Amino acid sequence: MRLLGLLMVTLLAGFTVWAAQDLPARGDPGAPASVNPQVSVYYIENAYTDSATPNMVTAVLADYRGFDTFGEAVVVVTAALSCLLILLRRREDEEGGGLFPPPTGGAGKDGSGREGMA
Repeated sequence: MRLLGLLMVTLLAGFTVWAAQDLPARGDPGAPASVNPQVSVYYIENAYTDSATPNMVTAVLADYRGFDTFGEAVVVVTAALSCLLILLRRREDEEGGGLFPPPTGGAGKDGSGREGMA
């Protein structure tokens, strides 16, 4: 099982390196984010008047990109809850209870739990 995990992590790292080669160079004026500067100029010039917020970063995150910011928050909370559930399950398994305790009663001679039934 550890070998499978190591293989998956290696494949993910390789894919990430391969995909990163398609990113534009830092500061490239031909990058997609730099091709249309009117959008960023609009945000800079109108952040206060559109949102009545003195902080431009807050205006962009809360007003212009509100749904995106909410989606990111949902992803972070979901990841945190998933980690918490995994850690709680491990602790309970080590203590003997757990969310899914092992079945009680012994298994039969054939391992089926039906001893003496032919």
